[in-house]
Amino acid sequence: MTDGTRALLLAFLVGMAVTPLWAARPAAQEGPPARIVHTDPATFRQLTAVHAGAGSMAFAALLDRGALTPEFNFLHRGVIPPGAGIGHHFHNLVEEMFVILDGEAQFTVDGRTATVKGPAGVICRTGHSHAIYNAGSTPVQWMNLNVSLVAGVYDAFDLEDTRAGAPLDPIPAFMTMRLDRALLRPVGTRGRGAAPMPVPTAVLSRRALGPSVFSTTWAYIDHVVVPPGASSAEQAHDAVGEAYYVLAGSGTVAISGGTPAAAPIRAGDAIPIRIGETSRFSNTGAGPLELFVMGVARDMAAKTRLLSASN
Repeated sequence: MTDGTRALLLAFLVGMAVTPLWAARPAAQEGPPARIVHTDPATFRQLTAVHAGAGSMAFAALLDRGALTPEFNFLHRGVIPPGAGIGHHFHNLVEEMFVILDGEAQFTVDGRTATVKGPAGVICRTGHSHAIYNAGSTPVQWMNLNVSLVAGVYDAFDLEDTRAGAPLDPIPAFMTMRLDRALLRPVGTRGRGAAPMPVPTAVLSRRALGPSVFSTTWAYIDHVVVPPGASSAEQAHDAVGEAYYVLAGSGTVAISGGTPAAAPIRAGDAIPIRIGETSRFSNTGAGPLELFVMGVARDMAAKTRLLSASN
């Protein structure tokens, strides 16, 4: 082998060592149908002792890292059986929210535990600890959302504590949110202003958690219901990306920049709407189209503008 050939081979091998294989893959050409992910229990992974928790549980990632913004880590969907849970652990760079869609579970934040009835969620901010345990006799439908202070980073520090049998506070000593249709109001103020108007086609919504609750670029949690035959106004996502999870009903979503035709959606679907896109949801079913909405701001400057607007 000549010196020139050896040098070329060495340069090739060095290039292979520092270039990840996925970098050569072409970007996926996604329209709305390609990005919509449906909850399928057949794809759930079974894991035991999650964060040193009790028993085992099954879940899958519906939306992965970067689906909304670089700081967005994931939206997981799964089931927590009776006697199982996620052990007590700290997050120092990410904040995370456990949501139960039915039943009840014991939530822990910073060592304080209380029973929370679903559908509801509990946030764990950065620098704090949390856990969840199903002390009941039936499985709990569960969702998990995560955003980081640092793009591409997830962290956890396990405390080796299942929280099974933990003493319970009668009232939670931590922030909770409820997904209660009775609290919804006509869209526009998202939870503030006059009582709901008696208009059958009015889209109703509520800001369940506002920007001051979160320490990352996580901006809010909204709860929205689109009545049968109605549509939401077209929304421009100029500074905030949104992850939608369909809690109930069926309909369509139209997303700019993708397939022109509206894509069908149904209960169990997760839909990411990215910054720079517009979206519009329509109810084509016989019952309410109920949506869980997670907003993540482009950056902290955009988050600060949301905070200022909410005061």
